[in-house]
Amino acid sequence: MNQKILKLENLLRFHTVFRQLHSLGQRRMLAQWNHVFSSAYPVWTAQLCIRPWQTDPLIGVVLSQYRLLVTKKEEGSQKSQLFSTKSKKEVEVWIGMTIEELARAMKKDVDYVYEALMNTAIDIDSLEAHSRLDEVWIKEVVKKAGMKLKWSKLKQDKVRENKDAVRRPQADPALLTPRSPVVTIMGHVDHGKTTLLDKLRKTQVAAMEAGGITQHIGAFLVSLPSGEKITFLDTPGHAAFSAMRARGAQVTDIVVLVVAADDGVMKQTVESIQHAKDAQVPVILAINKCDKAEAEPEKVKKELLAYDVVCEDYGGDVQAVHISALTGDNLMALAEATIALAEMLELKADPTGPVEGTVIESFTDKGRGPVTTAIIQRGTLRKGSILVAGKSWAKVRLMFDENGKTIHEACPSMPVGIVGWRDLPSAGDEILEVESEPRARAVVDWRKYEREQEKNKEDLKIIEEKRKEHQEAQQKAREKYGNMHWKERSFLKYQEKKEQKHLQSKEKEERDSHVLPIIIKGDVDGSVEAIVNIMDTYDASHECKLELVHFGVGDVSENDVNLAETFRGVIYGFNVNAGNVIQKSAAKKGVKIKLHKIIYHLIEDLQEELSSRLPCTVEEHPIGEASILATFSVTEGKKKVPVAGCRVQKGQLEKQKKFKLIRNGGIIWKGSLTSLKHHKDDISVIKTGMDCGLSLSEEKIEFKVGDEIVCYEEKEVPAKTSWDPGF
Repeated sequence: MNQKILKLENLLRFHTVFRQLHSLGQRRMLAQWNHVFSSAYPVWTAQLCIRPWQTDPLIGVVLSQYRLLVTKKEEGSQKSQLFSTKSKKEVEVWIGMTIEELARAMKKDVDYVYEALMNTAIDIDSLEAHSRLDEVWIKEVVKKAGMKLKWSKLKQDKVRENKDAVRRPQADPALLTPRSPVVTIMGHVDHGKTTLLDKLRKTQVAAMEAGGITQHIGAFLVSLPSGEKITFLDTPGHAAFSAMRARGAQVTDIVVLVVAADDGVMKQTVESIQHAKDAQVPVILAINKCDKAEAEPEKVKKELLAYDVVCEDYGGDVQAVHISALTGDNLMALAEATIALAEMLELKADPTGPVEGTVIESFTDKGRGPVTTAIIQRGTLRKGSILVAGKSWAKVRLMFDENGKTIHEACPSMPVGIVGWRDLPSAGDEILEVESEPRARAVVDWRKYEREQEKNKEDLKIIEEKRKEHQEAQQKAREKYGNMHWKERSFLKYQEKKEQKHLQSKEKEERDSHVLPIIIKGDVDGSVEAIVNIMDTYDASHECKLELVHFGVGDVSENDVNLAETFRGVIYGFNVNAGNVIQKSAAKKGVKIKLHKIIYHLIEDLQEELSSRLPCTVEEHPIGEASILATFSVTEGKKKVPVAGCRVQKGQLEKQKKFKLIRNGGIIWKGSLTSLKHHKDDISVIKTGMDCGLSLSEEKIEFKVGDEIVCYEEKEVPAKTSWDPGF
């Protein structure tokens, strides 16, 4: 800085000297011209061409120094302009790039991008490193960084090739061969569906089920004495498993609707009829429990007319078979009706080519890993086949039937257990066979990529909505503070911020006490889905918010306990176990683990837990009642106090309890007494039939003859959630 000032002073000094020398030179030139005019012409011409300062060495030195300084200054400014032009770095960007990608392209860290977006309309709190930015914000960040923008058409227009697997076109009719029918047993809970299957396949599934209730879907192949085979899907009749019954109807050929003759058409019966109609599947009516004295089969048939299920007796096409699953009566007639209907349907399938099927159920086995129960619909499944289902794939290591016996191949309509999945597919997923493992990985990668793209679109939409909300809020704030002085504006903002912090802390306390985070673990995928579906019916969020933190298949793990500890939640297990180590860890961390084997009990437990989070309600319990017979006033000091003369009609009046004054059926006052007297004595209790005088804590209240005084006490009663899951 000192050097620059010195140069400037030198420059000014040289400039002054130059002006002085220049004027001196002019005077010398005039003197020379006077001399020239008196001499010859050629001499004047030669002298005129010579510059005056060239003849003076001092003037030449000064001018050379001046030119040097000016030249250096011009070169410095040109260099600085050249440097500023070169420093603008070019950044290649594209539409929808994430914060992390933008930081990498600019060779900056993520925090730099966040800082550049501060004091803009975008909500920084909602952004993550993987959040995608709109075009306007990309431009804003690059501009603030002092860099040059270059849009990349390659990344913007790049489209990934679709590598999904799809079902084959319909097979040539000449290749089709007859197949066994897939029959779904549907109906209301406890109407005897599982008992019916027990008799058909001579097993004791019902005895193994907790509480006699089928907890998840099962697929079984039943061989009849005639040599015919039928694949039965046993779907739960409980209300919680509506989605599972819907899946059963989608993969089935015939629905056997079981209705108890002594109970009639119930809620789940109607749902089952609707599922069959939606899937366009024919129905056979099995009227069960006909061995009971109170059985009314004809009444059941008439009730079903209201739901467009018309039996053959009433001119319809629905076969009705009267059975008793318990005694085995008429079961063969039901089987024959099923086979007859299957023959009419002419069920056929293509047993060649890649396999196609549907996941009926999925679960994790400790020794085998992820396992699925599936129905094969096309092709023949063999060991070593490469399968894709949802976002999972498998190389078949083992296949087994409903009895756990190893089988080597599974044809169309066969139920089969499959071992070899890399991840657990979801019940209802479509199974497709592919040619190789790389192809299977490519399909799964594509499906994950497709889901990610959908999620990114949803995220961008949410970000845009939040940006608009933020802009609107800023606009309102500008309008609010626009005409204020800066001191007044700053004070008001400080007050609002302080109040907001207080409200946030208060909301957090209320949220912690009025929120129930839960973790669901189940034995199979369908059971977990059923429980989650029940939670979707929760409609009491105004009382206590129900948050599903995590759900999955398998036993309760240490990760579940850690997650529950973090969210202060409760773990609910359905048909799963929690080891001693896990339970000790949970007890140490204050985490509740609740295990159930019957879904009724799990939901009831959940209702109780929700109720425990609600504030207690206060109920009034009457202790005594008295009627006012006379009114008068007494003088206490300088004021008159109104007094009521009463007679106790019921119970007793206790001075320490609460009272209310009732007139014409309406409550006009609530509070406590200041005095309670019998004759002239102060007492604490007045019993039935006794007279007393009393005065209230509120002196402005006027008594009237005929009013009632009620003595009561308040008791806190645990609240109950208003949520009704439907059973």
